[in-house]
Formats: sequence, C-alpha cells, structure tokens
Amino acid sequence: MRGWGILWTLLVSVAWAYPQVVYVPLDDRPPNWSPCRWELVRCPPRALYRGREGARLGELWGWLVGQPGHALVVSLDALVYGGLVQSRTATLNLEEAQRRLGVLRYWQQTWGPVLAFGVIPRHPDATDRGRNLALLGTLEGQFTYVEAPWDDALPGSPAVDEAGRLPIPTRPGADEAGQVLLLRALAPGLRVRVLYDRPQAAQEVVRYDGIPLQDSVQRLLSSVRAVEVRDRPDLVLVVYTGGDPRQGVLTVMQGLRQAPVAVADIARVNRGDASLIRYLLALEIYPELAAYAAWGTPSNNLGAALAQGGLFAAPTCQRAGNPAAFCEVRRVRALAQAYLEYLWGEVGRPWVRRHFTEPLGEEAAQQALERLRAEAMPRFALGRLEPTGLEFPWRRSFEAEWRYRFRQD
Repeated sequence: MRGWGILWTLLVSVAWAYPQVVYVPLDDRPPNWSPCRWELVRCPPRALYRGREGARLGELWGWLVGQPGHALVVSLDALVYGGLVQSRTATLNLEEAQRRLGVLRYWQQTWGPVLAFGVIPRHPDATDRGRNLALLGTLEGQFTYVEAPWDDALPGSPAVDEAGRLPIPTRPGADEAGQVLLLRALAPGLRVRVLYDRPQAAQEVVRYDGIPLQDSVQRLLSSVRAVEVRDRPDLVLVVYTGGDPRQGVLTVMQGLRQAPVAVADIARVNRGDASLIRYLLALEIYPELAAYAAWGTPSNNLGAALAQGGLFAAPTCQRAGNPAAFCEVRRVRALAQAYLEYLWGEVGRPWVRRHFTEPLGEEAAQQALERLRAEAMPRFALGRLEPTGLEFPWRRSFEAEWRYRFRQD
C-alpha cells in the first residue's frame, strides 16, 4: 500500500501538476465536483462555490479570465446565474445573461475550445423559463460545442418539446453533464458497444428522461463524440434496467469478453439494485469494472458510467498518454466512490431520514458514518475500502460527500 501511495504522489506532482483542461462545475454537489478530485482538470477554488447560495460570480469570472488551458468545459448556469438552483430563480434579463457570457468569448479567443452546457430547467421550478430558453437559443455557433440537457422530465414537463425547438444538441440529464463533456474534450472517438440486460427496454420511455431509452443513449454517445460499434470496442456500456439481476450479471460477463465494462444501473431512481451489487461482489466482478453509476436518474447514471469508463479504462486512458498506474488508481478510486454512492442511496439516506431532520449537521454525519462502516466493503487492488469521513455539503440527506482510504487487511 505504501508503494502505491508513493507512486501516486509522484504521478500527481510530476505528470499532473498543471492540468491543461479547465473545468467550471455546475455547483459543488458531489456529482458535479467529482472531476475536481480526479487530477485531470483545473477547477476554481472550492470557496467560490457556496452550496445552495450559489457561486460568487464576480470572483468566478475573475478566476476564469486568468486560467490558460488547452480547452474549457464549463457550466453556463454556474457562470451566468451562479448554479442550477439559482438558474431557476434569477431575476436578470436576457441582455444581462448574454453579457455575462463575455468571459467565455474572451477565453475562447485567447486560449482555445470552449465546451459548454446549459440546463433546460426542471418543471415547474423555473420562474423565468422563457429567459433561460431564450439564452440557450442564442448559443448556436458561439462556442466550440454547446448542448442543453433537460432536467427531470416527469409527465407533464414541457422540457422535451422545448428541447426540440432549440438549435443546439439536447438530451436528458444535468448533473452528469460536466463529466460527459470532459470525456468529449479528453477522449473523443471512443468506440462503444451498448448492451441492454433486456433488449426490449431500449424502446421503453424511462422515468425522468421523457424519451425512449435508446434515444437517450444515442444522444449521449453523440455528446461525447463516441462511435457505437459491435466489434472491437474500447468500452462496453451495460445498461441494466432491472428485473433479473442474474441476467444483468450475464450481460456484464458478455461485455467483459470484448472490452472493459461500465455499468449504468438504471433499475431504480437515485438508488442501485442491491441484488445486482451482491452478485457483482460475490463473483469479484465489481472491482474489475471500468465504471459503475447508480446515484441519480437514468440519464445521470448513463452519462457518469460512460464518462468515467471512457476516461479511466486502460485502453483509452493510456492512449491519451497517461501512465498505466495513473489510469489504474483513478479507475479504482472512481469505483470506490461509486460504491459509496450506491451504499448511501441504499442504506445511508433512508437511515438518516428516519433518525434526523434537516438541516443536517456533524452529529448526523458522524452517526451515519458509523452506521455505514458496519456494512461490508469491497476489496480492490489497492486494498479494502474503508470510509473515514462523511459530510453533507448542502446539509440535506440527498447527497453525501465521502472521505475514504484503502486498508490492507
């Protein structure tokens, strides 16, 4: 373990001391902030993000102007409104919103490509939906790439129809969008084979997406500039829709015969399938996956699994010029984080909601940590996963931010 730690420190200090991709997250919730811990990108200081209060806009603009790089992946909602929550309630007019994009035009003219995403708001939360959509409608051709994921399209949401009227690419999702565009920036051209545990599920409209699952997947592949293939893939994306975890495992094993496998567990919303995880752990498959995601909506999980699998699976990660040890450590750490996110949804969040009321503080975090440390933890090549800390960045039970280590038994 000590050898791995020394090697990892050297890799970070020498090869990744100055990442050349700049990343401005949507907000500081774990799914959006996670890339800032991957040592692949350069992020704003965490202090510029203030949880539910949103980003300090003037300071964020000032920081970005001074950041050179080969490419910029940026949340328009963070830069214009201060974050996702603020994008729903901000009172500025369209002209002021457009003016705030000047920092991006400057960055692109000065340094290089800008890959941006702006969210079509969740219905009925946005108080000036027309302004948000009008801003998105002006972005065609302004930057290297712009897309508009829509947030939580439950029945009755106008988001799918609104997306169809925009002149830029759209798809379901939101909190995974930063990870998705990082894959587009860092590893375009990924050869992906998509496998469904139930082939008929590809035609079904899944909850929160508002469109058939296969359509969501195709739009996602386009977002990352991936090529869907049947033979010689770089990565197999297994879409697990639930019902029969044994079939899910067989689908994963089928994929592993061709390439590293990333699993998008969309059987439930904001929670993974416990039966599938038990099978993957018992068969010692989980620690070998390229990626796993079950923390969000179907599109959240699809995007996170594809992005992390594409960024850290050995073939594509090493092809991008990264050392093999760097790729392996990042893959394992991302899988460990994904397991803790699964455990939070399956055990931690329900337990906290039974025992505490929001806003949550240190006592809730400490007791939840002790409760979860009693759960079985997987063993990875770096050691057995051991959670060491837990915080609630927005003082609510929906998301948890973890600290952990790998223990040698």
